[in-house]
Amino acid sequence: MSCFVVPLAQAVVTSAIRKSNEKNNRSDHSAFARHLPALEKMLWGGSVMLVVDHIINGELTWRFPFFTALENAGGGAVMLREMLTVGLPMSVVLTLVWIGYALVKEHRSKNLLPSDF
Repeated sequence: MSCFVVPLAQAVVTSAIRKSNEKNNRSDHSAFARHLPALEKMLWGGSVMLVVDHIINGELTWRFPFFTALENAGGGAVMLREMLTVGLPMSVVLTLVWIGYALVKEHRSKNLLPSDF
């Protein structure tokens, strides 16, 4: 019911870092900075899909407290537990996949350059 909160928070932070890098023109300093938009898209896309899924399943509503778990006593603890046991691992795995993606893309781009560069 609240597993999307962690990747959504990571998406917000990633967007802020990317915008800061663009503002300071630092996007060419590291391989990870160059591929940050891919992580951003993965996080935003996954978070939006999870929100839609939770709305369809009735776990999120359009009225306060928004999360149906918070309507019951002890619901906050249930939400926190889900964020830590489901949301955090999802974010970690997604970030590890992105790191692999960025390393493969960098390796391929270096192999495509002429040898005298």
